[in-house]
Amino acid sequence: MESAAAVLGRKWHPAIIYHLLEEEPLRFSELDERMHTVSGKVLSDSLKDLEEKRLVERTVSDGRPVQVEYHLTEHSEALEPVIREMVDWGERYLHDADSPEESIV
Repeated sequence: MESAAAVLGRKWHPAIIYHLLEEEPLRFSELDERMHTVSGKVLSDSLKDLEEKRLVERTVSDGRPVQVEYHLTEHSEALEPVIREMVDWGERYLHDADSPEESIV
């Protein structure tokens, strides 16, 4: 449990995996657009961490201009049921929580 929580407990990791489950591959700018509340630096650091943990692969094209795309690995694709459950739980219990001060459940 602790190992999984160390990866999925990072603030933006589940969101990145979610967006890549929805559509992949995605370029950095496309992920950045979808995750409008996170800074580019934090997104970049999170992608590097996910890449180190072998949950995201980074592909660099040879063309001009160079394009960098991110896609899921087999390990992160196996997280799909977990991510979907997190989305369902959030929609069920957090949809009315507009601010952190409100009760979650």
